[in-house]
Amino acid sequence: MYKHIILPILFRFDAETIHHTVTRLLQIALSIPGVSGLCRKLYVVDDKRLARTVFGLTFPNPIGMAAGFDKNAELVSELSDLGFGFVEIGTVTPRPQPGNPRPRLFRLKADSGLINRMGFNNKGAGPAAERLRHFAKNRGNRQVIIGGNIGKNKDTPNEQALTDYLISFRELFDAVDYFVVNVSSPNTPGLRDLQEREPLTNLLAALQEENRQKPTPKPILLKIAPDLTNGQLDDIIAIIAETGIAGVIATNTTISRDGLATDPATVAQIGAGGVSGQPLRERATEVIRYLHQQSGGAFPIIGVGGIATPDDAKEKLAAGASLVQVYTSFIYEGPALAKRINKSLVSEL
Repeated sequence: MYKHIILPILFRFDAETIHHTVTRLLQIALSIPGVSGLCRKLYVVDDKRLARTVFGLTFPNPIGMAAGFDKNAELVSELSDLGFGFVEIGTVTPRPQPGNPRPRLFRLKADSGLINRMGFNNKGAGPAAERLRHFAKNRGNRQVIIGGNIGKNKDTPNEQALTDYLISFRELFDAVDYFVVNVSSPNTPGLRDLQEREPLTNLLAALQEENRQKPTPKPILLKIAPDLTNGQLDDIIAIIAETGIAGVIATNTTISRDGLATDPATVAQIGAGGVSGQPLRERATEVIRYLHQQSGGAFPIIGVGGIATPDDAKEKLAAGASLVQVYTSFIYEGPALAKRINKSLVSEL
């Protein structure tokens, strides 16, 4: 019903506008007494065999919501009720920022994909932390793991980027279970320059030093672009070994437009932004497999990019991912996506 009736209606509206409308309606619906419990009965696959212990954290199941869907930590409860084992909030920045001018989110229907140039629009790290503390007090029996994806403000020079990452790290430290350092979004000018070996090593080493000062350090992961060369991926492996961070999220959106089924004129008219969804599936799997094989499985990988079916998730896991995340496919496939994947995984245990 979702794909044949609901989705065509949703696609009549601007992508960003309908995202906010639908998520707000979801919040309202699940605030009605009894509805949250009913939703969990419908969508949560409660099977202990799905649990995964990765970088010291026990995830109730291996299916997560990727960063970008819940930028401001407003939907953790609702996404948990839809069966996700973990939710990554953000990307958040130290100061609130509006992001890039609208429109900035576009559907590629023929590709089951999206192009976005959101530009880290968010309400700031402090307010996100407050909302997560509120969730912690009211989480009930929800076992969802929470990740905090952090970035720099658009007007912060790269030379001062560490300060921004440290501010968000400190703000969110007691509110999240793990951190993700985002230096791979194509939508903040110059951000991807921080993926180069020297600045990235310095950034991660400084965050790890801050982390080690805490009584109980939190896992820190690095989110990387799918557009890195094998040589750059080799650098990533070396940097992880040198800095001792917990792992990698592979991958962010791609700036490539190769192989799209959408009319090239339409793609050109959309303009700049990162492509997500099915066009990213194959390359994301290649990056996961390369990192896993070249490192000898030295660190965990969270796989993301083009996971629309149980087989897509299994492909990422077989390539070396310990966990997987979805975002774009959740829009195209509907609210039962995590349930379908988890049920399929259980059937093979």
